[in-house]
Amino acid sequence: HDQEREITRPTEKTLDDLFLDTLKDIYYAERQIVKTLPKMAAAATSPDLKAGFEKHLEETERHVERLEKVFELMGKSPRGKTCDAILGIIEEGKSIIEDFKGTAALDAGLASSAQAVEHYEIARYGTLKTWAAQLGMTEAVRLFDATLQEEVATDEALSRLATTKKLHNDRWRAMRANASHRATRSSASGIHLRRTFCGERALRRLSTGVHMAVQSLGSGDWALLFAGSRD
Repeated sequence: HDQEREITRPTEKTLDDLFLDTLKDIYYAERQIVKTLPKMAAAATSPDLKAGFEKHLEETERHVERLEKVFELMGKSPRGKTCDAILGIIEEGKSIIEDFKGTAALDAGLASSAQAVEHYEIARYGTLKTWAAQLGMTEAVRLFDATLQEEVATDEALSRLATTKKLHNDRWRAMRANASHRATRSSASGIHLRRTFCGERALRRLSTGVHMAVQSLGSGDWALLFAGSRD
């Protein structure tokens, strides 16, 4: 019976197993982020925020390549493991885009969502770097550290952008420009309708005694005169 219990005893998990499991987790997360960053860049209205997302997309693609090198160092094929944490953060970002589209708060919301992603990545890479050192994986430590430095730099850049007025001013300028464009179109349409409607109404209300005088003027001239008298 003792021998039977020994055979059926589950294999004890080690730090190596935990390391590989976490590596799969962040590999999955980074690939999801690669898909998400272009959408965030497209939604951003601040030129600085948009440029930041585009720059970090290039960095994230390098992060994926570094992770694949770590898999190679371990003699494993690159393979991700579904990460509910990153999916939740990304979903929150999608909600911000949908709920705050067209508002002055959109860019601030995008920046906060991006920082949530960064904080998750910083925690993961910091842990993996520590474990790699404990496992004697010198090259993996170097790869994780390179990525960790870039993640920290991105987080700091987002913090600086979020705590300055520039992010909000960029959004307000975009909103004012858009509102001005709509107002110009509305004004042009209103003038056209005003000239047409007022000119016809003026003609209808004129007495018979001055009808001939009205007829001697073009309808456009009368419309402009009438419109000017109402201002």
